[in-house]
Amino acid sequence: MGPNNLKQLNRSYQIGFFAFFIFTSTLFSMVILNSSFTFAQSSDKVFSINEKPFGITYGEWTAKWWQWAYSIPVSLNPAYDNTGIHCSINQTSPTWFFPGTYGHDVTRICKIPEGTAILFPILNSECSYAEFPNLKNETQLSNCARDEQDKVSLLNASIDGHKIENLHQYRVQSPLFNFTLPKENILGLYPQNTRVSDGNWVFVKPLSIGKHVISFKGETVDIQDNKTKSFAVPSGWNYNTTYLLTVK
Repeated sequence: MGPNNLKQLNRSYQIGFFAFFIFTSTLFSMVILNSSFTFAQSSDKVFSINEKPFGITYGEWTAKWWQWAYSIPVSLNPAYDNTGIHCSINQTSPTWFFPGTYGHDVTRICKIPEGTAILFPILNSECSYAEFPNLKNETQLSNCARDEQDKVSLLNASIDGHKIENLHQYRVQSPLFNFTLPKENILGLYPQNTRVSDGNWVFVKPLSIGKHVISFKGETVDIQDNKTKSFAVPSGWNYNTTYLLTVK
């Protein structure tokens, strides 16, 4: 092989390597941009922890979620609904409340009005004077709820297949709140009570008209205690919940 042929061969190798470098760099950039887009896409669909959706703080909304959940008798309570048939009970605009599931995975089918936000806990906790009679003030209630929520070890949530990142930043503790329990309530307690809650929440902005999927699940460190049937602690609620939504 002559000198000219060697030069041409080296030049061909150089051109090929340069083309390969450009291709791989472009592909890597596309992957990074796509990941960034997916993160932004999922994050843009939820309210941040510092926002006041519809003029109410995140913590106050979580108290409203608990008041809603405890207002419904156990036989009709959406938290124990395996199909979604009860998803609209006691719901009002501008925000609907979705619960998780106890003891097993569940898929619920639900229709919601256009322009409706959705608040759901991945896992949450609350403490009251009735459940913990040794507690004497709001600080002790707050510490109790925090200690229960500290047992959460893993959080997952997605909207339309896009994973929501940094879910630990959406942990919120409610102010002190009161509510009235109905007969056959899910706690089996007397009608009136005072409590504080803590939890990892997702507050979804109103979704576009059409079909959507929301899915979430959390895990706790106290696996041996997961047989508890208490609505007030995260243990036992560490199962996948999926909502197949129609916004109309």
